[in-house]
Amino acid sequence: MEESHNPNSHERLKSWSELPSDLLYSLLERLSFTDFRRAKSVCRSWYSASRQCVPKNNHIPWLLLFPEDNNSCCTLFNPAEKDKLYRTHDLDLVLPRIFCLKTCGSWLLMRNRSSNLYLVNLFTKERINLPPVESQVGTTKLERTVVGFRITCPDGSKPGKPMHIRSPVVWIDEKTKDYLVSWGLGTCCVVYSKKGDNSWTQIPEALDCCDMVYKDHKLYFFSYSRDLRIYDFSGEAPREIFWCRCVYVERFAYDGGGPRRPHVTNRKRLVVTKLVVTVTGDVLKVETYLIPKSRIWSFRLFKVCSSGDFKRVHSLGDESMLLALGITVLANNYEGIRRNSIYFNASHNITSDIFLFNLETRKMEQLHKFDCSSDQLSGNRWFLPSFTQAVVA
Repeated sequence: MEESHNPNSHERLKSWSELPSDLLYSLLERLSFTDFRRAKSVCRSWYSASRQCVPKNNHIPWLLLFPEDNNSCCTLFNPAEKDKLYRTHDLDLVLPRIFCLKTCGSWLLMRNRSSNLYLVNLFTKERINLPPVESQVGTTKLERTVVGFRITCPDGSKPGKPMHIRSPVVWIDEKTKDYLVSWGLGTCCVVYSKKGDNSWTQIPEALDCCDMVYKDHKLYFFSYSRDLRIYDFSGEAPREIFWCRCVYVERFAYDGGGPRRPHVTNRKRLVVTKLVVTVTGDVLKVETYLIPKSRIWSFRLFKVCSSGDFKRVHSLGDESMLLALGITVLANNYEGIRRNSIYFNASHNITSDIFLFNLETRKMEQLHKFDCSSDQLSGNRWFLPSFTQAVVA
């Protein structure tokens, strides 16, 4: 035992491929996602060890930036490495931005030019085709058109109206490839499809979808009429376990007290309302505001109580919010992520920017600016790179 811990014992190794397996596992478990993928290519024995090892440390969320030219490569940005950009040259995967609807781990929910939906893994290029959109189980019927789909009236008395996919969510098990995809079918209802389904099943009471989040086998649904519903998908069929009609919260145009001033430059405009589920399972309603002329963003957070009342939330504590993903994470589990902050992105003119909003100081900070004119970037999606996909063939 004393000899194995001799500081000079490494000289006995003829190459890095002879590194003891327990020491190699310990090393791989401590690597970030980027370094882990690099380590796999050191030698054959390291690659073999990586297939049996999943790093203990959680990985930081990345940003996937899509090119203006659909034939160009995509760009990957890790906020922890502010000066580094990674290109998808070697992935041989064309990802048109306009057709990327949502992400889950390293998986992307895509819609092709024929309006068909499918899942694709960013790194392995594995693809899962989803049922045809017009294959619906329920009272609402769809008809395929040249530019997409339209909702048809049962009696045919009125022309059909265009169908829009609202607030899609996706979940996939990295090992078994079990998945669930759900989205709002215009103002009509919410539909879902699981592994093995040949069609989309409608949830008729989930009307007028505003936003949805899927987490821990639960679908959180919020409507424009302020209905909050939670469905449990752990069984064969979804089961509604919570419903309330949320109390209306008056929206204001200015921060601070005092009378409203007529200056348009100080007027805040409500841009979007999002649903966010915290680490502990609390449901937050997040209002995003923008002062157009100054490009200053601000946020108001409300916890949804079981009674339907909203309780103002001023701090996330040790959590940080990934607004686009609809979740919060423990900041100390993610290298480079700051606590009590909101991470969000915004595009305007020829730039696509990443921002952090500090809830304690009520100030926003620009983390990175991408020049779309030079990098030919157009739009972006947050995603959590999956170690499992990096180690499972």
